[in-house]
Amino acid sequence: MVDRSSPNRSPDTSPPGGPQRPPLGAASLLVRLTGIAVVVAAVAGAFAYVHGSFDPQRLTPKALVDVLEKNNGIHPGFRRNHAKGVCVIGRFESSGEARAFSAAQVFNEPVTPVVGRFALPAGSPYAPDGSVPIRSLALRFKQANGQQWRTGMNSMPVFPVGTPEAFYQLLQAQSPDPATGKPDPSKVPAFFASHPETVPFLTWVKTAKPSASYATETYNSVNAFYLVDAAGKKQAVRWSMAPQAQDAAGASAPEGADFLEKDLVQRLAAGPLRFQLNITLADPADPVNDASKAWPAGRKVLNAGTLVLEKTQPQLSGECRDINYDPLVLPAGIEGSDDPLLAARSAGYANSYLRRTSEVSQLPATRQEARP
Repeated sequence: MVDRSSPNRSPDTSPPGGPQRPPLGAASLLVRLTGIAVVVAAVAGAFAYVHGSFDPQRLTPKALVDVLEKNNGIHPGFRRNHAKGVCVIGRFESSGEARAFSAAQVFNEPVTPVVGRFALPAGSPYAPDGSVPIRSLALRFKQANGQQWRTGMNSMPVFPVGTPEAFYQLLQAQSPDPATGKPDPSKVPAFFASHPETVPFLTWVKTAKPSASYATETYNSVNAFYLVDAAGKKQAVRWSMAPQAQDAAGASAPEGADFLEKDLVQRLAAGPLRFQLNITLADPADPVNDASKAWPAGRKVLNAGTLVLEKTQPQLSGECRDINYDPLVLPAGIEGSDDPLLAARSAGYANSYLRRTSEVSQLPATRQEARP
């Protein structure tokens, strides 16, 4: 079970812009669908219910993290998903636009320090950067009152499925067959064919390509949350971090395995990177408990402020290494919705955290982390 202790219910563990792309042909799409499970498995981490002893009708964090290890292999000391990444240090500058909707100090004070992590959604810390078309960004905002806001976002508009059970079934579909040591190539396409809720995600996948830079992606919460004002009024929202500079938007990934971190270091050497925090306000009829469903265009969007990233740190020795980016670590003024994937992410992250922090002594030296 996840510790919900003060100050934020979980321990502080410190311990679409761009040019249009042509659609894929039928053969290429089949290849992409067969391999996309690896992407999906890494997108939101290990999902499970928060409580519970295992029974046939209930998933557990252990069961989900176990299947991730089965599919990806075990890399001691690393996250079981989003294993390859880089720490970033910066600050959040509030615009004041969210103050009317949330009492959270992060929206009511001028500046809040941030420790974040860009990552490649893959289960191996040695995966080539061009192997998946999704990038992720996790952030921890540390308020002056001691409360924290932690969020994990991904560069896709929706999650493929809406429940932990469906996600687990997808993980199982990509598990290696004991007889061959490789996944059955028919199972992932069969899963998508039997789950119509995956259509929006698959529509996006058809044109998604690996980007050349973390700095040119827009990162989305996908799950819904609530902003809560001083009087207790709630407003359902989703948020995203959009880059303010679009100089390389749409650029395809270069050759090579490890270009993302190098690109980020070079960009920050020239000056800070800035992202705009856009908070989308839901209408009453918009679904808040299903991350596989997009909200209609035209919803009101707040420019809540600017994320300013100033420097990087290696993930094996930087401040982000020992942070569990649990999406339910929230300050007063922000609350989780009843989306079942949120509680599942929280529990799964905790399980993965306990495993990897017991293996820190097995991590490679920092200078060796790019390759095994």
